[in-house]
Amino acid sequence: MALTAAEMEPWQKAEVTEVWEPTPEIVTVDKNNIPSDATVLFDGTSLNQWQSAKEGEAKWLLKDGAMTVVAGTGDIKTKATFCDAQLHVEWKMPTQITNEKGELLTGQGRNNSGVFLQQRYEIQILDSYNNKTYANGQAGAVYKQHIPLVNATKAPGEWQSYDIIFTAPVFDAAGKLKSKAKMTALHNGVLVQNHVEIQGVTEWIGAPTYSAHGCDSIRLQDHGNPVSFRNIWIREL
Repeated sequence: MALTAAEMEPWQKAEVTEVWEPTPEIVTVDKNNIPSDATVLFDGTSLNQWQSAKEGEAKWLLKDGAMTVVAGTGDIKTKATFCDAQLHVEWKMPTQITNEKGELLTGQGRNNSGVFLQQRYEIQILDSYNNKTYANGQAGAVYKQHIPLVNATKAPGEWQSYDIIFTAPVFDAAGKLKSKAKMTALHNGVLVQNHVEIQGVTEWIGAPTYSAHGCDSIRLQDHGNPVSFRNIWIREL
């Protein structure tokens, strides 16, 4: 016969709310801070997990453990596709912030790129160090949708990081949106997006909208500037 709450000893009352299963999987972190259950998308040695966003070979420059945008070669994307995920990306702005005429590059022209989750939902990469632009288009913004909570941008030439938790949108069998995508992001370890709802594809012109899709690639943008990337890994959630 089961004991009543009044008849139980404190340890018996505590046991009522103990949950022993399932047991969380053990994950270790290596010397490069990469979790043991992560998929390494770029370790500095090859571009074999990437391809042109227009299909074909990725044509960015591979040098000194980093890959760098080659202007005009186009965006690149992962060959694998992902849904909910934790993504780590390190990136660097070139120190050159003037054009060939020696004129200072400003606004969106100052070393622009981006990380696109599922090829649609962009967190902006931009040199936002002493560089004014529209707030929902600076580094750390969900482009044209969510202003970053703070500007955590380092100076040009320094390596920076994004750590992104992404929840994919959900569509029903008829393609109707059931739940919007969500994103939490840290820029250089500083929270800049706190579980924000993404309103649709991040567009340069016009309002964001959704259309049904499945899991898709991570895409990095060629915006014509020599932005570099290294140490990219992802954990599927």
